This record gives sequence, structure tokens and C-alpha cells, in this order.
Amino acid sequence: MNAVNELKWAAKYPDLGTEPIGVEPCISPEFYEKEREKVFLKTWLKVGRVEEIPNPGDYKVKKLSFAKTSAILIRGKDGVIRGFHNICSHRGNKVIVEDGEETFGKNKAAVVTCRFHGWVYDAKGAIASVPEIEKFHAGFDKEKNGLTPIHTAVWEGFIFVNLDRAEKVEPLDSYLGGIGKHLSGFPYHELTQCFSYKTYLDCNWKVAHDAFAEAYHVATIHAGSFPNVFSSGLSDVQLFGPHRTTAICLSLNAEPTPVAKIANSLATGSLVAQRGASMLPKSVNPSRRDDFSFELSVLFPNLLLHISEGIWFTHQFWPMAHNKTLWEGKYYVRPPKTNSERWALEHAQCLQRNAWLEDTATMEDTQTALESGAKSVMHLQDDEVLIRHGYKTIEQYMDAE
Repeated sequence: MNAVNELKWAAKYPDLGTEPIGVEPCISPEFYEKEREKVFLKTWLKVGRVEEIPNPGDYKVKKLSFAKTSAILIRGKDGVIRGFHNICSHRGNKVIVEDGEETFGKNKAAVVTCRFHGWVYDAKGAIASVPEIEKFHAGFDKEKNGLTPIHTAVWEGFIFVNLDRAEKVEPLDSYLGGIGKHLSGFPYHELTQCFSYKTYLDCNWKVAHDAFAEAYHVATIHAGSFPNVFSSGLSDVQLFGPHRTTAICLSLNAEPTPVAKIANSLATGSLVAQRGASMLPKSVNPSRRDDFSFELSVLFPNLLLHISEGIWFTHQFWPMAHNKTLWEGKYYVRPPKTNSERWALEHAQCLQRNAWLEDTATMEDTQTALESGAKSVMHLQDDEVLIRHGYKTIEQYMDAE
């Protein structure tokens, strides 16, 4: 086999290069601060799903620690979801006190009230009521002192925010571009049974992200959960501006355990089985290959979105510091209708949970080793092309004016 065949993604995307990747982006506090400013405060970030706040007056508060803020996402009486910084215009108290990374509530009048002095804001961010307003000086203008808005938009039921303080930003549809079209039309809203996990990891967000963005590790890290199940090679790699996608495929000669075989026959909950294609957009697995398992897509900067027949799941990596990350994993399937289906889904999820534990088990050791200074670069092989593209994209954002 010649070198061109061995390095097919390098041949397809020569602009990405083949050189080693420096470790500085993963260990430097100075790099992190610049990245926070140039990437996370300037791009669209997924913060929720429309099903989480389905009715007028429903709201969600999402902590965004990297920006030292939290976002109030509230559905108005007009059905529109809008986002605002969670800070009162009076003396800067949080309007809604969070009880975790995500806080939910509802109000039939579609208003939120600051507990400190009782200022009330409507779902469009305007001041609805100020107690004892007559005691404020004449210079106070209610119309100019509503909640501070956050650019908010919805794509395929996913709620995104952009924290850029500019009055106008690139529209979400334009920002997603080809990846948005590639993943549109999948019935995300029908697969609502969610298995949700999160943990804080002592590593850079890219170290966590990169552990999920390739299949090279499957034969070793997942030898316990998924022995000989997945191929290490990628298929149908496509780059869409800052975003990227690939197909992950099965090893069809792998024989499931007797229990897994029964579970797979009862419900569509496991990736470790041959899949259909009735739900897939035409651009996903375009050749309809039999060994297709799932589409692994990266929506820059920090969202991995995967779709498969009857399943979709996400990984999201929130930077907390140059060496600390919040990982959130969510796995969605169709709600079970029988006890047998529920058992099958729980079985599949146990395997998936174990696999994610295997993935996260590598990350803190990677960070510690990188910070030792013993190595200055990382060497990527051809099927780690999504990782290479990620570092190239970050470099472009860091160099942008």
C-alpha cells in the first residue's frame, strides 16, 4: 500500500498538513485566556433544547462559567425563546439563583423577578415593575434598563447563544453552514428519552474533546465495553468551515453477547448493532453502507453531535480554566412502551455509560503528562483528522483580528 492510500485524509485535505501539533494550546493559561476571548465569547454555543422549556413562561438558566455569567433562556407568550444575562439592572444581583449548572422554572405570566428588591422583567427583557419607582431620580429610564440581551437562536430544536457584545453577529444558520444542512431533518424531537451525565475533569477542554473525536482508541480503551465492535478507520470525512463530520463504522464479524443480542432485538438503544437508515438525512451515510454505526459531527467549538437510526447523543466540553473542564454527555432514544423495551434500553445505556467512563479515564492523565513539559508536540495519525482540523480552526480564530 502506498503512502497516498495510507494517508487518504491528508491527501484529501492537504491544507491541514501532517506536522505534529504543539501542546501549548492545552497547557498554557495565557493561551486559554486568549482562546476564551477569541473563540468562546465570539461563537455560537449550544445551551439547551426547546423541549426543556416548551410552554410560555418556562425558563432555563444555563451557567457559562468561562464568561463569568449565566444565561436566562425564557419562552415568551409569543412562543419565541430569548436569552438574557442573569443580572439585575438595579444593583447587579442575579435575577434567578441557580441550583446547579442548569436551573429550570416557570411563571404563567412569563416574567422573572429578582429576589433582592423585587424588580420584575418580562420575557422580552423589559422592566415590568419596579417597587417604589417614584423614589428613583428623574434620570432613571425604565425603557433603557431592561435585562441585557444575549444573541439567541434555534436550529433543529437546539438552543444556541452567542455572547458577542456586538449589536449584530453572523446568523446561526450562516455560522453552521454546511454542517447545519448535513444534520438537518433528523427527528431529534421524537427521541426524547434522555440519559444524562456530567463531571468535572482536571484537564483542558480540548484534551477532553479530542478523546471523543477519533476511533483510533476503540480497540484499546473500549476492549472491555465494545470488544472488536468498531472499525478504527473513519469514513466519509467532510469539513464544513470550522465544523467537521465523519462516519463511524462497525466490524461486522463481531458477535454480540447473548444478553446484548436479546436487548438489540427488543429496542433500538445500542450503537453496537447494524442500523437502518429511515431517519438519516440523505447526506449522512450517502452510500448506505451496511457497517455504518453513527455519524460523529463536531459543531465548533465545543459540541459533538452524533446521529444514528433511533439514537442521537451529544458531548459538550465547557472550559472552566486552562486545566479544568465540565463534560456533559446526553444520550437520547425513543421512550420505551413496554417493560421489555425499558430493560433493553437500560442494558444498552449501561454499556454506553461504561464506555464513557473508559473515555474520561484517560483525560486527567493526559493533562498531567502534557504539563510535565517532557513533550512539546503531539503526533497525529491520518484518522485523527478531526482533531487536526480542530487545532487548525482554533489557530485561525486566535489569529483573526
